Amino acid sequence: MIFKAVGDGRPYPEHGMVPRDWAQIPPRQVRLDQLVTTKRELDLHSLLAKDSTFYGDLFPHVVYWQGDLYLEDGLHRALRAALHQRTVLHARVFEYLPPQH
Repeated sequence: MIFKAVGDGRPYPEHGMVPRDWAQIPPRQVRLDQLVTTKRELDLHSLLAKDSTFYGDLFPHVVYWQGDLYLEDGLHRALRAALHQRTVLHARVFEYLPPQH
């Protein structure tokens, strides 16, 4: 199995992160088999495009919430890594802590 699980949507509340916020998080290595995807389907065109990261972040976005790592953005990068026999990838990991009331 490539990923820990294949999810369908984000199980965590909206976090409000924007691209500028993600850019402040330094990338770190994440094991593919620890990731839960938030998308069940992938656009094959995105996976095979040579310039797929041209307009976006070079690193996938992962949300750490309630003990799990959710792959929010960058599924095509993670699959590319798996196709190249890699077990880890560099990603920006946001540790989501919901506001206390």
